[in-house]
Amino acid sequence: MSRGKIEGDAEGGAGQITLLVDGECVLCHWITRFVTKRDSKERFRFAALQSKAGQRLLQAGGLSTEDLDTFVMIDGSRYYTKSDAALRVLRQLDGAWPLLYGAVIVPAPLRNVVYSLIAGTRYKVFGRVEESCPLPTAAMRNRSLEDEEQGAD
Repeated sequence: MSRGKIEGDAEGGAGQITLLVDGECVLCHWITRFVTKRDSKERFRFAALQSKAGQRLLQAGGLSTEDLDTFVMIDGSRYYTKSDAALRVLRQLDGAWPLLYGAVIVPAPLRNVVYSLIAGTRYKVFGRVEESCPLPTAAMRNRSLEDEEQGAD
């Protein structure tokens, strides 16, 4: 489900997709690594929901800057959240992962119940990132919107 639009491309060139994830969530860090490893065309870029770039993009799309229980995919000027975002990401990955996009036939309210259950328990089940979190790979650093923003200061 599209949640909002912004003028022009969302942080990047044509064909690039921005994913906003909870920067304190271990599961979200795992998802970022999972996507990076299966994105040979390097379409995806990443930012934490809590980062300056993430907050700016949330505002631009008319989304809450306080709701960290959502996963956001920005494709051009279209914003997708929750299970819509997750399924659209899977559709872009290498391998057999795009087959899971077939789950889009399940009505979004039902998919989002499952999504909300996972999002609501992610800290309890997977934990929070501590200050000693593992360093991102070079591929992840190159796709981080926050890295570019820091270099501009």
